[in-house]
Amino acid sequence: MNDFVLVVDAEDHHRLDAPTVRWLCDRRAGIGGDGLLRAVKAASIPEWEGDPAIWFMDYRNADGSIAEMCGNGLRVFVRHLLEMGLVAPGPVQVATRAGLRTAWPQLDGWITIDVGRVTVAERLTWVDVEGRRSEAITVDVGNPHAVVMLSDQTELAKLDLNRQPGFDPRVYPAGVNIEFVVPIGERDLKMRVHERGVGETMSCGTGVVAAAVAQLAKLGQSAGKVHVSVPGGDLKVEQTTERAYLSGPAVVVAHGSVVLPG
Repeated sequence: MNDFVLVVDAEDHHRLDAPTVRWLCDRRAGIGGDGLLRAVKAASIPEWEGDPAIWFMDYRNADGSIAEMCGNGLRVFVRHLLEMGLVAPGPVQVATRAGLRTAWPQLDGWITIDVGRVTVAERLTWVDVEGRRSEAITVDVGNPHAVVMLSDQTELAKLDLNRQPGFDPRVYPAGVNIEFVVPIGERDLKMRVHERGVGETMSCGTGVVAAAVAQLAKLGQSAGKVHVSVPGGDLKVEQTTERAYLSGPAVVVAHGSVVLPG
C-alpha cells in the first residue's frame, strides 16, 4: 500500500510549508512517505464550513503540494485517531478538502471509507507514456484522475512510470493522477498508478476507486463491486447509485519524534 508521515497538530501550531513536507517525505534525508497527513481540528481551517469540532485531514503530496483527498491516507488517518484515543470507537467522521467523509472500522482490521460521489466525464482525453498516446477516461473522485485501459498484463508490467506521463493541461490544469488498468475479469482489475506530486506509488486509494468506477461505466453499469489489485496489495470498491466506498487495510507501523532541519 502507500505509506505516509502523520503529524497530530490539534491546535494548528505547525502549518508545514512545502520544503518541510518534502524533507519529511524524503526516503533518504527524512522519514519517508508518499505524502504527509496533518491532523488538525477543523475549526482551524478557514475554508471548512461544517462541524468545527471534528478532525480535518490536511493532506500534502510528497512534493509539498496540497491535495484534495487521499483514500489510502484517510484510512491510515482514522486508524491513528482510533489507536490514540482521539476519537470514539465506531464510525468516524473526518473533514477533508473534498468534503465530509465517514469511515467504518471493520473487525478484520480493514477500514471502509465513504469516498463520496464519483463522476465520469463523457468525453475521452489522452495520456502520453514513452511517446505513445492512449485514450483516457476522466474521473473525479474529489481529486482528478485519468484512467487508461490497457489490453494485457505484459503491457502493464513494461510501462516506464519513472517520469510524469503527458496529459492535456486544458483538461487537468492542476495536474492529474493517472491509472493504468488491465481488466482480469469484469469485476477484477490490475492497476499501476502515477500519482500527482509523487510519482509511481504502490497504491492510490482514490485511483483504485477511479479505475473501478471507470470499469463499471464501460460495462454500462452505475453500481457494483470491483476488486482492484495494485503492487501494494488488494482493495475493494463498492459503487452505489449515489456514492462510492473503498475498503482496505490500514496499519500504523511506528511512532516517534523528529527534529526539523534549520
